[in-house]
Amino acid sequence: MKKKLPVGIQSFENIRTENYYYVDKTRFVKKLVDEGKYYFLSRPRRFGKSLFLDTLRQAFLAKKELFEGLYLEDNWDWSIKYPVIYISFGSGVIREKEILQKKINYILDDHAQFYDVCLTKNIIPDKANELFQKLADKCGQKVVVLIDEYDKPILDNINKTETATEIREELKNFYSVLKDADPYLKFVFITGVTKFSKVSLFSGLNNLEDITISPSFATICGYTQSEFEKTFADRLEGVDLDEVRRWYNGYSWLGEPVYNPFDILLFLKEKIFRPYWFETGTPTFLIKLLFEKRYCLPDLENLEAGEELIESFEVENIKLETLLFQTGYLTIAEKIELLPGEAVYKLKYPNIEVKKALADHVLNYIFEDISTKTHNKTKLARILISGDVPLLLEVFKAIFAGIPHDWYRKTELHRYEGFYASVFYAYFAALGLDVRVEDSTSKGRLDMAVRFEDRCYLFEFKVVEIEPEGRALEQLKAKKYHEKYLTGCGKIYLIGIEFSQKERNIVGFEWEEIL
Repeated sequence: MKKKLPVGIQSFENIRTENYYYVDKTRFVKKLVDEGKYYFLSRPRRFGKSLFLDTLRQAFLAKKELFEGLYLEDNWDWSIKYPVIYISFGSGVIREKEILQKKINYILDDHAQFYDVCLTKNIIPDKANELFQKLADKCGQKVVVLIDEYDKPILDNINKTETATEIREELKNFYSVLKDADPYLKFVFITGVTKFSKVSLFSGLNNLEDITISPSFATICGYTQSEFEKTFADRLEGVDLDEVRRWYNGYSWLGEPVYNPFDILLFLKEKIFRPYWFETGTPTFLIKLLFEKRYCLPDLENLEAGEELIESFEVENIKLETLLFQTGYLTIAEKIELLPGEAVYKLKYPNIEVKKALADHVLNYIFEDISTKTHNKTKLARILISGDVPLLLEVFKAIFAGIPHDWYRKTELHRYEGFYASVFYAYFAALGLDVRVEDSTSKGRLDMAVRFEDRCYLFEFKVVEIEPEGRALEQLKAKKYHEKYLTGCGKIYLIGIEFSQKERNIVGFEWEEIL
């Protein structure tokens, strides 16, 4: 019987009993248990965290029959069955502290009923500690605690700082029991999207090992290229593997890059390139923050962040770089050791799906009329196909003229050169083109290069209120930026574009073709 694709939320038990495809990650179960006791893992949404947690649960419950043919089958002591507390905050939306308290109480009572133990405490930390003690005594084995989506109640309220802070403090109160319950615990594994500091959420739990950017666990979730090609070999006939890699591979946590499983499963089902993962969430808060911080969108191609930004997320002081990385819109390109104990991370888009879709959502945020935005994208694509460079002026003048006046008033972004470059960048990136910004040459940094088929479009942007008119094309020619592209492009176009803060549009457009 042909295997099925496990699209949607699937438990490990369902996947193993219903003839679904499964990429064997059970070697990590053995490694975790052998090497430690308390673990934390951060990964973006829909990245297989819940499935891995359920794999852990079934292993500790000694369900050997589910592991037939997998690594763990011959590398686990199946004679011991542990009591397992499985806590998930993934379902529903919690909008206030009192609802969170009710949910936690329900989870604890539900486990007590399942294991047939009687709880007498009412305060949540005391009640949880009582549950751990009584389960350990009754079962004769220490308790396994698995917590999924530990941070979702906070993220559900991220745009309401006061509520998010109240919920964080309530969760901190609950998680604090793990420290005092240590004598009764065998193993603890906590997953989520964001990583809050130990001080703000895991106070006192100093032995909690964060494996988020540990090279040894870089592929604990997601599919490596070899796993993808081996597991789904019978589904790959006629599939352009290079294009699949360009669209969906590239997430990196200091190890081998991986695919998001959700993307792969839906792509193999539909065989159509679409932003499957991106469409499951709306990053409105992130895009709003992007403009509030007055980020130049092309700068996302070359972001650098220190250890503290990669590793810590705080409600009261949200860093854009941290949010972009932890939610999966950027990933680690490289870790650079500056000095012993001092490192910086270069960030990048993981793949064309994220780059293209994020740019498209930025345009939706700017323009009130999405149909006009789509029309301009289509027109721009046709201009690129025809190679008629002068028509670029026409379409981009119409684009800037279409930005609502009130949007300029609220953001004041028209005063910044980076805003104009961001609009150009967003349109080209939203078309899925190869867009490179601040590209280094021997003569300096080029503002933007766009590759389409055998053509290269090299852009320099200026604001006339800041620099004299006529300097954009002049700089392109004087710096000879095009020399870097001579071997890779059949045709090269130098395009100098000048904007006016007063006019809020293009006031200068010059171009030359390099022959």
